[in-house]
Amino acid sequence: MEKIAISFLSVFLLVACNQNSKSDTALKDNISDTAAVVFKPVNINEQILYQRGVEAAIWAMPAVNFQLMYDAFAKINGKYNQVVIWPNLLDWKNQTLTPNPDVIYLMPFFNTEKVGPVVLEIPPADTGVFNGSVMTYWQNSIQDVGPGGVDKGKGGKYLFIPPGYDKNKIPAGYIALQSNTYRGYALLRSVLKSGSDTDVAAAVAYAKRIKVYPLSEASKNPTTQFVDASEKVYESNIPFDFTFYKTLDKIVQEEPWLERDKAMIDILKSIGIERGKPFSPDERTKEILTAAAKTAQSWLDSKLEETEPFFKGTHWIFPVTPEFGKNIQGDYLIADSYPTTNRGLLYTVGFFSAKHIGESQYYLMQIVDKEGNPLDGSASYKLNVPANVPVKQYWSMTVYNRDTHSFIRNAKWSGRSSQTPGLKINSDGSVDLYFGPTAPASGESNWVPTDPKGKFEILARFYGPKPNLYDQSWKLNDVEKIK
Repeated sequence: MEKIAISFLSVFLLVACNQNSKSDTALKDNISDTAAVVFKPVNINEQILYQRGVEAAIWAMPAVNFQLMYDAFAKINGKYNQVVIWPNLLDWKNQTLTPNPDVIYLMPFFNTEKVGPVVLEIPPADTGVFNGSVMTYWQNSIQDVGPGGVDKGKGGKYLFIPPGYDKNKIPAGYIALQSNTYRGYALLRSVLKSGSDTDVAAAVAYAKRIKVYPLSEASKNPTTQFVDASEKVYESNIPFDFTFYKTLDKIVQEEPWLERDKAMIDILKSIGIERGKPFSPDERTKEILTAAAKTAQSWLDSKLEETEPFFKGTHWIFPVTPEFGKNIQGDYLIADSYPTTNRGLLYTVGFFSAKHIGESQYYLMQIVDKEGNPLDGSASYKLNVPANVPVKQYWSMTVYNRDTHSFIRNAKWSGRSSQTPGLKINSDGSVDLYFGPTAPASGESNWVPTDPKGKFEILARFYGPKPNLYDQSWKLNDVEKIK
């Protein structure tokens, strides 16, 4: 059955991720004002600076995304080789990109530069289960963990290994994860059995069974440091302005150049970013780079709008190309291939990459309604989720700010799922969900609030997807505007 599911996924990726289609006219007319920019250079040097700033932003997106998440961790006194955890279900204070409010989140951040290999112990899937991956600084997945990963639910000791480390020094009994960067992280989601308080507490207890420590301290029974972020604003939205390049400069200063990226050395040098030197541009350069960052955002957003629909006749999209999927599995060593555009797009929308896309979880996004109009937070919408959703674990629908791809600030809640306590189910097994600034007459149980002052998007999650999602014998229709 697993092989069948993967086969269906492969067929889908080849058909549904064609990036060459034309987007809806309505979408073309509604590219975010914050992203659109008109830049007028006064000479050829400014024109080249601007162009190179655009390309640098697209190329650097996953690493900048990572660095911003770590910087948010540092602001709440977190450090490398510790774990940030949200022991409550996520609310709007988690300002990462398209996070999941229906699982317990925890993220170990690794740094092997001084301490050597770092151990991540994953418990067996007995009282709980993890869904997640271990990634490099560039968010390239090295391996998945848990039942969908290398340990297959039996648990194990994963070892995050720095570049150039002598593999003969690795003791037996570890799952070796060779990284080409010193820094990296794991996104771990402790999956709930239900949304009850008891099951949430059980998922938190299971999450805290992980251990993170340097291999050099393995014999000392080291304590894992967990940092609770649940009551703090964890701000890691991508700033499409000059500060984007300040974050990029941190990356260049902290990590050696990868062989695949050396063509960027001179390009970054021309905009003022060079390893071993301070980044101190003048005011005009800052203006030009701000324009470049906004242009990169606008162009990548247009790529999102051009994505072919997943379900025929709908607007549900999954913006991952087959080329990107091959590169994740092949560590970006695929001959004649380096999909920085699709990679840049993905990491403006979210963070994390699974090694095996579509096996443990799958995502679909809706940014327009049935008529092709952008989802407007001042209007109300209805979505019918048909019965028998093809999942082994759960499904969910989550609302995000269209401009930032993060939770709407101060929202009462951000989504509804098959595990939401009190969710009303129709007599035929389907579920009607409502999105808008006010709850429908039927009450709040199946309603997700929106911001009347902005646009929004919906992300559908399928945890433990079944083959009939990929062969489309089950279909999710579009969101419909009701007033």
